[in-house]
Amino acid sequence: MTTGPAPGPDEAADPAPGATAPDATAPDAELPTVAPQLRDLRRRAGLTLEAAAARARLSPAHLSRLETGRRQPSLPLLLGLARTYGTTVSELLGETPAVADPIVRAGGPGAREADGWTYWQAGGSGRGMQALRVHVPYGRSQGELVRVHPGEEWLYVLQGRLRLHLGETEYLLEPGDSAHFDSLTAHRIAAASTAGAELLFVHTLLQSSLAGLCLGGGTGTTTHHR
Repeated sequence: MTTGPAPGPDEAADPAPGATAPDATAPDAELPTVAPQLRDLRRRAGLTLEAAAARARLSPAHLSRLETGRRQPSLPLLLGLARTYGTTVSELLGETPAVADPIVRAGGPGAREADGWTYWQAGGSGRGMQALRVHVPYGRSQGELVRVHPGEEWLYVLQGRLRLHLGETEYLLEPGDSAHFDSLTAHRIAAASTAGAELLFVHTLLQSSLAGLCLGGGTGTTTHHR
């Protein structure tokens, strides 16, 4: 295992030194909510940019771009950063309801998008178990991001077909199929149907030095069909 941050797909398009970043935000552009939240959470945790980047397995330059709004975090990155700071995706997005409510009503918190993935809150914020309804688009780069972290994950396919990689095994899931696995198993998900896939996704929120570890592309796999 390498000791330095392993750049993931979100860092692959960084410009060369001295070049102008194509995704740079103009000074007068509206700063996305997640950018100041990331910066504030890091400072509240008493972490330098370099220390936080090391824990999240990112380069300091990439984390700086996330904190200044010049780069939008993908959903896996949001999950990894939430674990790094011991918080929730909802808090990263600035969603802090005034009164705790065990019920999430239809038509409640609106959809959020990260690198083409769309997700909706399906559980209460501030909990150790996070529930989301997620739309996974077809052919996006997040499907190549392999993750390893403490905890458990459970997902249930609502629509479309989903490709789930666990270790060196690939599973094709149809609507009604579900999966429950240890998150320390290297895993990644991608839509297997051109219209994308929609799923319910539940994960435990555990903080660890392994949180957010990205391994990059997968190895050879064995495919399991229904």
